[in-house]
Amino acid sequence: MTDLRVAVPTDRQIRALHERYAPTPEALDLVHTHCRIVCGLAEQLLDGLGAHALDVELVRAGSLLHDIGVYRLYGPSGVLDQKNYVRHGVLGYELLRDLGFPEALCRFCSHHTGVGLSREDVLQQGLPLPVGDYLAETDEERLVMYADKFHSKTSPPTFVSANSYLAGVRRFGEDKATRFMFMVAEFGEPDLAVLEGEYQPGLA
Repeated sequence: MTDLRVAVPTDRQIRALHERYAPTPEALDLVHTHCRIVCGLAEQLLDGLGAHALDVELVRAGSLLHDIGVYRLYGPSGVLDQKNYVRHGVLGYELLRDLGFPEALCRFCSHHTGVGLSREDVLQQGLPLPVGDYLAETDEERLVMYADKFHSKTSPPTFVSANSYLAGVRRFGEDKATRFMFMVAEFGEPDLAVLEGEYQPGLA
C-alpha cells in the first residue's frame, strides 16, 4: 500500500487533469464539482466508520478521478452523448492508464457504475462495453461507488437520498437493490444537508 500512496496525485494535480480534458468550462464545472461532492461524501462516511483500514488518500483520489472519462463523451458541439454514457467508466480507465496511473486508481473509473456491472449484465443488457466484470472489489472501490450514488449530474445536479436511489435501482433487479442495502448497512448514510449547504446553499 505504501507504493500506491507514493503514486497518488494531489488534489491540485487532479484538478489540472480535469482542466486539461474538459471540453468546456460548463463540462468542467459539472464533472469536477460532482467529483468534489463525491469526495466529501466519501470522507464523511469514512469519519462515520471510525477506526478503519481503508487508504484515505486512495479514496480521496479515486473520488476526484472516478468520472474523468465523462469528458470523452462530449461531441464537437459540446453536447454530452447520453446514449453511450455507460461507457464513461471504461473511457476514464483508458485515459488514466494511458497517462501511466496505477491500476488501483484506474479501476475507480471503470468499477463505480451503478452498484457494479457483471459480465452477465453487459451481455443481457447489450451494453456497449467490452464483455467483463465491472464490480467494485476493494473496500476503497466500494466506498467510492457507494458515495457516488448520493449525487447525480442531472440538470440541475441534485443530491439523492438512500431511499430514492433504492427505488430507482430496483428496476434493474432485486439483486441490485439488495447489494445497495448491504452497503447502506456497512457504510451508513451520509448527512446530505451538510454538502447541500456548501454546494447548493439556496436549497439547503
